[in-house]
Amino acid sequence: MDFKQIQELIKIVSKSELTELKVEQEGFKITLKKTGTPVTMQPGAARVVALEPQMPVSGAEITTPSEPASAAGSGAKQESAKPSDNQYITIKSPMVGTFYRSPSPEKGPFVKVGDTIRKGTHICVIEAMKLFNEIESEFDGKVVKVLAEDASPVEYEQPLFLIEPV
Repeated sequence: MDFKQIQELIKIVSKSELTELKVEQEGFKITLKKTGTPVTMQPGAARVVALEPQMPVSGAEITTPSEPASAAGSGAKQESAKPSDNQYITIKSPMVGTFYRSPSPEKGPFVKVGDTIRKGTHICVIEAMKLFNEIESEFDGKVVKVLAEDASPVEYEQPLFLIEPV
């Protein structure tokens, strides 16, 4: 059973009245149980889905800055000191689990605010059902903000990082 098939099972269970689903297939076993919030089991490493500049894809979202209204003659002050959030790429959680910024408690975080990341850079770990899934960036950019607390539970598609594209 591959990652996409497991994701489909999770979607089916979350949309249905089922509270538990067990699947056994060629030496592979998975049990999905639904309580207050969905609990999922994901084998192997998860990856953030690649982006195309014009098209948002699941796992990450890109927004482009809106065109400013003509400020000439309006007397409006333009502030360029802090760019708005709509020009950043939002990396979202590809699964339900526990978010960790570092590979272990003794080590530092994978990335910090201000770090430049490249495609394939490990940016965090999400633990789901005792499996630690390393999340990798699928694009180049600069970390602007970490949106999730270390060792906190995260939901599917919850924003984790804001990245400034380079």
